[in-house]
Amino acid sequence: MKKIVSIICLLFAFCIASFAQPFTHADTLRGSNGPGRSWWDATKYDLHVKFNLQDSTISGYNDIDFKVLNKGNKMQIDLQEPMMIDSVIFYRDDVQIRNAEMIEKIVLKDSTQISRDGNAYFINVPSNTFKELSIYYHGKPTIAKKAPWDGGLVWARDKAHNPWISIACQGLGASVWYPCKDYQGDEPDSAEIHVTAPSDLITISNGRLRSKVDNNDGNSVYTWAVVNPINNYDLIPYIGKYVHFGQIYKGEKGNLTMDYWVLDSNLTKAKKQFQEAPKMMKAFEYWFGPYPFYKDGYKLVDAPYLGMEHQSAVAYGNGYQNGYHGMDLSGTGVGMKWDFIIVHESGHEWFGNNITSKDLADMWIHEGFTNYSETLFTEYYFGKKAADEYVIGIRKNIENKEPIIPAYGVNKEGPIDMYYKASNMIHTIRQVINNDATFRKILRGLNSTFYHQTVTTKQVENYISKQSQIDFSKVFDQYLRTIKIPVLKYKINNGILSYHWANVVDGFNMPVKIQDEKGKRMFIYPKGKMQQLKTPIKELKVDENFYIETKELIE
Repeated sequence: MKKIVSIICLLFAFCIASFAQPFTHADTLRGSNGPGRSWWDATKYDLHVKFNLQDSTISGYNDIDFKVLNKGNKMQIDLQEPMMIDSVIFYRDDVQIRNAEMIEKIVLKDSTQISRDGNAYFINVPSNTFKELSIYYHGKPTIAKKAPWDGGLVWARDKAHNPWISIACQGLGASVWYPCKDYQGDEPDSAEIHVTAPSDLITISNGRLRSKVDNNDGNSVYTWAVVNPINNYDLIPYIGKYVHFGQIYKGEKGNLTMDYWVLDSNLTKAKKQFQEAPKMMKAFEYWFGPYPFYKDGYKLVDAPYLGMEHQSAVAYGNGYQNGYHGMDLSGTGVGMKWDFIIVHESGHEWFGNNITSKDLADMWIHEGFTNYSETLFTEYYFGKKAADEYVIGIRKNIENKEPIIPAYGVNKEGPIDMYYKASNMIHTIRQVINNDATFRKILRGLNSTFYHQTVTTKQVENYISKQSQIDFSKVFDQYLRTIKIPVLKYKINNGILSYHWANVVDGFNMPVKIQDEKGKRMFIYPKGKMQQLKTPIKELKVDENFYIETKELIE
């Protein structure tokens, strides 16, 4: 009996320890700006990769330019198993002159100079005078089972059984297919990607096409380049039987190239469906400011999965239909008025690609604002009533099982509520500001103030509070850091309304808009203690645009 009790106690202790320590050493290596990362800053990726269709392997090298921020002797480079690094070369001079006699390089190959800890390699750095390195690698990367949700390589076939290849790796990380500093807080300032693939296929990637070279061996090399900072997971190739059409959009910063690369079998459908792209651009430039990547252009690219926000090369796989794969996520019918993937994934160009969260835990900055961009697109073309119906309708998707912001430093993204709940928080904040001109100015200001930057939640919170001149700190705490929906408790006696907040964080005092007997809207200012409204009222009618609950107190 004692032995059984002891085993039970040990199991209980193990469960408690597991609950208290849900994250692993590998999670910390991946998600934190640790000692192998903090001393250097990636400034450019120059990725060379060959796709071998016969055995689903890839091979190549990544030239990384970097800036030394402080002293460091070990560099963390991420490459997920079963991919392998073959060798590393450090350069003191520009990689472009690597063949010059004057260049000084050090080649690292053996295990005493390169060690592996799971998906992270630690490389001995000869000295802090080096500015570039080349990382040679190969392997058979993880294949996505259900892209874009699980992530990995997608080796697909189109309807004519032609190869159709791409990648989706947000969350899982770009290190699933190429070596990099796989930390969201450090984006290269620019990037080139050189893709070797069969010559009868066309390769599309981010930014602008620099060149196409036929190797005369059945393969060709396509070189694409972006001149703006880019997330690691956004740097993606698409390989297939593509055809092209496009247009020039006259936007806030001049002429913007909008290019569409689709499978040849989809050309007719695409020419009709993609007419929504310039409409999207017009609405989002109105709300958010100029498209952030004029120099790299904008593209929609047929993808063998639903969609992803790959910067300047947005993945499209919505079947050339409105809604989310033909469904309305709001259940109101409003979501069937536009193509979800064109609107949502393009919205990420502003929130996610222009403004990027440093830590994956702050992904609500990407998904909450972009989810709300669907509401703003709806408002721009179909009016405020339809927009309000849409954002209120998506509340049915909120789960409130865990806070939107999870643990920091462990590569943990928030739950599904970072979409729908964060969007409704933003909508609620808009109601409190009660001035759409100010609200729009804040949205545009976020994109100009944090232009091409990585940010934290606190930076976004502080900016909104400062620009609105309203302290929203407790509102953010409530909706982002708890699973509690604010409850407005009230009672009406002889026409006198008494009310207070419940189920809220300490200090939560968000005002709420109600309607009086004559239909006039007014704010009330609940606190933790009971307040009273002097204006007589028979029935409490709370503006449903506020994401709260109400509960009448029955005496």
